Amino acid sequence: MKKLLIVSGLLSACAVSVAHAQSSVTLYGVIDNAIEYQNPGNGSSVVRMTSGGLYASRYGLKGSEDIGGGLHVNFQLEQGFSGATGAAANSADAFNRQAWVGVSGGFGEMRFGLQNTPQYIFINPELDPVAVMSMGSPMLNFNSLTIRVNNAISYFTPTVYGLTAQFMVAMRDATTKPSNGLQFYNAAVRYVNGPFRAAAGYEQAANAAGTSTLKMFNAGTSLGVGAARFYLAYHTERQTDNSVKRDVYEASGSYRFDPADQLALMYGYEHDRTAAGNNAQQVGLTYEHFLSKVTTLYASAGFIQNRDRAQFTLNGTAYAGVTVAPGSNTRGVIVGMVHTF
Repeated sequence: MKKLLIVSGLLSACAVSVAHAQSSVTLYGVIDNAIEYQNPGNGSSVVRMTSGGLYASRYGLKGSEDIGGGLHVNFQLEQGFSGATGAAANSADAFNRQAWVGVSGGFGEMRFGLQNTPQYIFINPELDPVAVMSMGSPMLNFNSLTIRVNNAISYFTPTVYGLTAQFMVAMRDATTKPSNGLQFYNAAVRYVNGPFRAAAGYEQAANAAGTSTLKMFNAGTSLGVGAARFYLAYHTERQTDNSVKRDVYEASGSYRFDPADQLALMYGYEHDRTAAGNNAQQVGLTYEHFLSKVTTLYASAGFIQNRDRAQFTLNGTAYAGVTVAPGSNTRGVIVGMVHTF
């Protein structure tokens, strides 16, 4: 009888352990292929197939394990690729976009490893209707964006009265000299209250040699009015060696005609503060037709007026635009399809 009770107790304990150790792993991905036309204003034009005009093509694994007490161990592995050729975005890395592990609970979430920055997660969606994606976004074409970093340690706060924050630092390694200490800092805060949203963030990134530092500040706010949403955004960046001094202003809006169709119109102005007068302005638009919950057709267009020696180009979300001669205007359009799984 004693043996029976002992066995029964062990089985009950195992059952409790299994209940607390529930885990899940999800395979996911995005494929974005498009046909693009660009005229860089030098008498020639380019027609090409691209991947990543609106979303970066990628695949990945993400998972979570419930370890009890309201705690979860989480991970994410993600690799980018070209949907046009099948080539890896970076064949030297097994997972070039994300490779992190962390823990979450009532305190918030901690992550360790290669991961997206608070700028990318929190700030970009508040700067314009397309979350700083596609050639139609002036914020994509005019500012320096740090999308993800290696050796990162981040903390996400819980949401309290609509307010959430993210903090990140990244450590140096053998590829950055000196090979110890911190190289990157990023912090962002976002507030959501009904139709009103606002976010701001600061970033500081030292170069590999530690001789110069890029400092950036971003802020954006938007208001939803019926089927429309209106955005105002500001970006400033300064390189401590004075090679970069730039302010970017953007006003934009989107309108949802029906559940399946949305149009975004954006205007941005880049002011060169180095006294060189390399200013630029852009008008852009992006149209999205949602065929289903996982498939979207899109078209995006942009026109950039470069002044003096400015040579900004129309970038895709996951690729660089064609080379523009200094002071030349550039224009382009892209039509594509996105499928997620």
